[in-house]
Amino acid sequence: MVGYVVSILVVAIPTALAVAPLRGSWRLGQISWRLGMQINEVPVVGMVWVVGDTAFAAWQGSVTSPSGATGLVLAVLTMAGLVVILARGLRARSAVSDALAAGLGSSERVRVPLLRTVLAPLRVGRRDVVHRRNQGYGPAGRENLLDTYSPRNGEQNGACLVYFHGGGYHTGEKDREARALLYRLASQGWLCVSASYRRGRARRWPDALVDAHQVLAWTRAAAATGSASAPDVFVAGSSAGAHLAAVTALTPAATPEGTGEPGVVAGAVCLYGFYDTPTWIDRDPDAPSSPLDLVGADAPAFLLAHGSLDSCAAVDGARAFAARLREVSRQPVVYVELPGGQHTFDLYASPRFTAVIAGIEAFAASVRRRRPRR
Repeated sequence: MVGYVVSILVVAIPTALAVAPLRGSWRLGQISWRLGMQINEVPVVGMVWVVGDTAFAAWQGSVTSPSGATGLVLAVLTMAGLVVILARGLRARSAVSDALAAGLGSSERVRVPLLRTVLAPLRVGRRDVVHRRNQGYGPAGRENLLDTYSPRNGEQNGACLVYFHGGGYHTGEKDREARALLYRLASQGWLCVSASYRRGRARRWPDALVDAHQVLAWTRAAAATGSASAPDVFVAGSSAGAHLAAVTALTPAATPEGTGEPGVVAGAVCLYGFYDTPTWIDRDPDAPSSPLDLVGADAPAFLLAHGSLDSCAAVDGARAFAARLREVSRQPVVYVELPGGQHTFDLYASPRFTAVIAGIEAFAASVRRRRPRR
């Protein structure tokens, strides 16, 4: 039954590319990422597809035909690949725990609700969080909008997270990646901000950096209302957003005139980022653009998380940036290398990303304990 074979291939191809991404060129890496990133975080969906399709084919008596037998073999191989993917995702708990021990001296092991994250990874929203959309923070119209996530009961704990989305400085949306992180922290009393910024062919670096510092100033002002102490602000991002977060954390003096002094951020969280100069965008050559070149002794605490099989931003870049931070910075550096992780591992509340979120919580708590109250 040819239809059965084709249906299994729909899952088999992404599974193969998730298990072993193609190497050798940027184009091959993009193919592996785009086709394999979804199944790499939600392998149970693929398992249900394969089992259901095979059961239906068996009920029809189609698996005994030559094409049906081929589909059955392919289904078995695909299921084996999906098991490998799931096992890699579950290993994130140990990877995060070990990274926290190495970077913070923490002996606490990360805990992940396995049943929920394995069976319901698409559920990221929370009823105890208020999500307010499209608030303006700057003069660039739709490119200067942000969303806020805050506890519904209004009890904030003085911690803020400013998050920047990915997209290679050409595309991207502020309500796509890392939503599980934003909702989780907001449910614990954080004020979380996810902001758009100027990007695309009509924009020039450091436009995005100027916007990022404006978001920090906006967040500090919003969090300071009714508070007796200055908030602890962490900056975070994914992919290009991780690059932007790193540069923002390392260039506190880059605030545009008139927006107020940003101060030093408490820490930075960078997910599957790149850490050298983005050579593919229009930029001012005199503006700071390479986190690797900006690292100094006064760098804030950093948590870096990167997939070992990232085919868009090679893991070697994250390793080099972590090594540079550890060599120079006086603050803690936590580097998490996620077994089998691909680019965009933060789309869902998967076992892998849920473990990273738990690590971010532990990292932030440690950094806040070390900081003097202001």
